[in-house]
Amino acid sequence: MNNNPNSALLLPASPKLLAHRSAWLKKLGQERRLSEHTLDAYERDTRQFLFFLSEYFGDTADLKSLANLKPMDLRAFLTRRRQNGAGARTLGRGLAGVRSFLRYLENAGLANATAASAMRAPRQPKSLPKPLTATDALRVVSDSDQLIEEPWVRARNIAILTLLYGCGLRLGEALSLDGMALRDENAKSIAITGKGNKTRTVPLLPVVFKAVNAYRRLCPYDLHQGAPMFRGVRGGALQPAVLQRDMRRLRGALGLPDSATPHALRHSFATHLLASGGDLRTIQELLGHASLSTTQVYTGVDTKHLLDAYRSAHPRA
Repeated sequence: MNNNPNSALLLPASPKLLAHRSAWLKKLGQERRLSEHTLDAYERDTRQFLFFLSEYFGDTADLKSLANLKPMDLRAFLTRRRQNGAGARTLGRGLAGVRSFLRYLENAGLANATAASAMRAPRQPKSLPKPLTATDALRVVSDSDQLIEEPWVRARNIAILTLLYGCGLRLGEALSLDGMALRDENAKSIAITGKGNKTRTVPLLPVVFKAVNAYRRLCPYDLHQGAPMFRGVRGGALQPAVLQRDMRRLRGALGLPDSATPHALRHSFATHLLASGGDLRTIQELLGHASLSTTQVYTGVDTKHLLDAYRSAHPRA
């Protein structure tokens, strides 16, 4: 985040307003523990908002100008951002930052956040998940296509990627598995705790046991109960960024698109199930989606694949 003490002096806002803004950003970082990326975005969005207000009202922004904001003022701000090239996602995040700041001031009795609360965020464009093809997904989890030379690290990556594609797990869910998980090869399923601390039951394929057992045999660390199953090279819990980095290198070597991420294997799991006749309700349960509408996005992916196949193969297309 921008911590330059002189940067606030460049903002066209009263010292009192700037002091409250600094306190708000500090509160977000310390109490709400927002990421550095989010804090940077909120700092930038509110900075742009204060510059806009000073130009819009023809005077330095202060607590009084924020207290008297109307919905039309906020719409004017979003319009200006849109004219400057901001997309729907950027506008939505910008409105969220301004809204958070105004609510902070409102709680202190210094402003009215009604106008911001009444504003609807710009409609976000619908983007379909980008799954891998079945062939590419199998290449990603294949031992022969891996780049890692250290046998146990290569086996570790294969085991994790197999869990993502074979069980539809999120990367965080796979990395949170206990060292004693998946020892019983007669088990037909495993309980996974996902978002919202909700637990779901996920069926297990023999290929998952095969990949995990291969890793377990080669791993130089004791995978005991209460310790993480998947380890970094120094023995600590494996960090998501390490696998994401390895996946970037792998997709580059295999000639796969940038959309071929670890999470794309979860998308592939759902899309390939749907294409093979799986019903949405079952896929919803397997993915741990709270709402069926979240899972329905995969019908769009499947339809797109069908249309692409039709256009490339049908003589009249």
